[in-house]
Amino acid sequence: MNLSPVNSLLKGALLSCLTAGLFAVPALQAESAPLSSSETTQPMQATDTDNPFFEPSSLPFQAPDFSAIRLEHYKPAFLRGMEEQIREIEAIANNPEPPTFENTVEAREHTGAMLLRVSRVFSNMSSANTNPELQAIQTEMAPQLAAHSDNIQLNNQLFARVRTLMYSDAANELDEESRQLLTRQYRAHVRAGANLDEAGQARMREINGRLSSLATQFSENVLNTSRERAVLIETREELAGLSDARIRAAAEAATARGHEGKYLLSLTNTTRQPITASLLNRETRRKVWEASAFRGLGHDGHIDNRPIILEIAALRAERSELLGFNNFAEFQLQNEMAGHPDAAYDIMLNMLPAVKANTRAEADAITALMRADGITDELQPWDWEFYAERVRADQFNVDENEIRPYFELERVLHDGVFYVMEQQYGITFEERFDLPVYHPDVRVFTVFAEDESEIGLFYGDFFARDGKRGGAWMSSYVVQNHLKGELPVVVNVLNIPKATEGEPQFVSLSNVVTLFHEMGHGIHGLFSNVRFPSLAGTATPRDFVEFPSTYEEDWAIQPQVLRNYALHYETGEPIPLDLLARFLEARKFNQGFDTFEYIAAALLDLDWHTLSSSEIPSDAEAFERESLARHGVDWSFVPPRYTSGIFNHVWPGGYAASYYAYLWSEVLAADAFEFVQQSGGLGSEIIRHYQRTVLSSGGSRDPMELYRDFRGQDPTVDALLRRRGLDPTPVN
Repeated sequence: MNLSPVNSLLKGALLSCLTAGLFAVPALQAESAPLSSSETTQPMQATDTDNPFFEPSSLPFQAPDFSAIRLEHYKPAFLRGMEEQIREIEAIANNPEPPTFENTVEAREHTGAMLLRVSRVFSNMSSANTNPELQAIQTEMAPQLAAHSDNIQLNNQLFARVRTLMYSDAANELDEESRQLLTRQYRAHVRAGANLDEAGQARMREINGRLSSLATQFSENVLNTSRERAVLIETREELAGLSDARIRAAAEAATARGHEGKYLLSLTNTTRQPITASLLNRETRRKVWEASAFRGLGHDGHIDNRPIILEIAALRAERSELLGFNNFAEFQLQNEMAGHPDAAYDIMLNMLPAVKANTRAEADAITALMRADGITDELQPWDWEFYAERVRADQFNVDENEIRPYFELERVLHDGVFYVMEQQYGITFEERFDLPVYHPDVRVFTVFAEDESEIGLFYGDFFARDGKRGGAWMSSYVVQNHLKGELPVVVNVLNIPKATEGEPQFVSLSNVVTLFHEMGHGIHGLFSNVRFPSLAGTATPRDFVEFPSTYEEDWAIQPQVLRNYALHYETGEPIPLDLLARFLEARKFNQGFDTFEYIAAALLDLDWHTLSSSEIPSDAEAFERESLARHGVDWSFVPPRYTSGIFNHVWPGGYAASYYAYLWSEVLAADAFEFVQQSGGLGSEIIRHYQRTVLSSGGSRDPMELYRDFRGQDPTVDALLRRRGLDPTPVN
């Protein structure tokens, strides 16, 4: 969340016109009277008086009233919301008074309130709790929303007013945040094609409408193909190595799909599948990995995303060329910290030699274990997770089952994540049960500042289920802003496998780190302290937005923090110091693989988006192979984290040409975390300085200026290399 890839329907069509910052992906749930999938599909006639989106929510913090929201409310709210905003925009554009910041730029911040309400909820629901009916609405509304965005950004009268202000003497007299908002609005018009002639604008409209439909189709296909390619296992023996609880869960999943007596293994969103770390049967591991890797490629008659990929790539390239760029990556990175794709390439390619050396050493250690097992075949990607765990066990004497009892979800959440938030920022979380949610698993917390004042609401949707896309993300239902006096309402969504009834709810270390990561996004929204909603919270460049979330990850494995939450679920005894030391040392193994697979995917993303419209290939799989080979990352046993057919971050999501952003942000995060440790660590005053500068400013200032204000200098890559175990240089 990552901040996860933004919902394609809303990101592409609404972001530029709603002026409310980043749309992140999730959805909110319902409360003690949960809104189930079956209830949302009941045919009921919505009226003007009972549509909850037509007026602001009366619940605390304007939280969505999921107990009142029904399926038939979405489309009327979208249609009326667009109509309402167009009237508001026309009033601004046709104002006979000369343009001022207040009557033009600030006035736009007040438009589209209804459209924002419905879009934020729908965006989350279509990702966290979707069904065929919601998908049908998404498909229908996508081109209409794209056209709506164009109707605003290509409004000549409105653009003329903004352009006049942009180049007026009055612009120089604005405060920094107001100047930032004006600049954003002006650039949004230009990047939408406001300077094009009539024919150019007409073509832009066609492209945008088609892209919105394609993105929606791709996203739905990824959700459906993960279900389609779930691996059906015939016998229990083939699942040797899995715990009894996981085998029971697989049996229940198979029964639910009509396969009584068999076992169904679901797939995570990445190419690699964590379950292969436990499966003793090599053939079962192969089946799971191949089912994952070949998703979206049309193999054996399965769902085929390849034509969508090629058309999206071609349309993005053409759109960028219309605007005067050589390719989509140049267009996309113009407003990012990197500024140009060359800078994004450089940071990854400069790291690659050290990464490959580290990965090769890991592969040698794994191959040695395979040979000891009598396996003479070449190392395969379905071997890696399994034997990496064996290496950890052999070299570091660490057994996942020995560690698991110390990571129970409730304790991790309260004594880990919430504890760190309180120690750093003085905030506390109080669970409440009076607000409706969209699924029974969703939880709601009021967040209190140190002086006990309320600063916002936090929703947690932690468990995997059918109808939820893979991965993890943060989103906002309400963004903080002083203009309207609104406080933030944020949600974190994860995909933790839910324990069977009666079993303790353990979480893997990976999911522990993800809980901390997503909370980093959450507090970025909760601590926002800006005037304008368009600049609130996570409304920052993509290669900055992952900085606050990645910074929080390292607290998960700090000894002081681990001792507070890594307690045995039955005895309450803290994790033994020797086990903790071995555990932390073992984490350093596999950093080569982790970095290699990420860089491979990020380079693939950039390669797709540095193509001109005349260079679009005819074969998506062949292009992927050529891309990986060109950069020397075509090692068969380390496939890219995402292959083109399931790259949800890139094709429908907001990380197109920007998947590198996680590494770019990690440079900032590692440098910042190391600086905090050198300045006093947990509870130190420097963290409050970080809160006041980075976390509170949203997109109201240049991100590098924010970082320099906090750190006192530009970041270096040294801490990142140490964080990933790629540089042995000790910290001074």
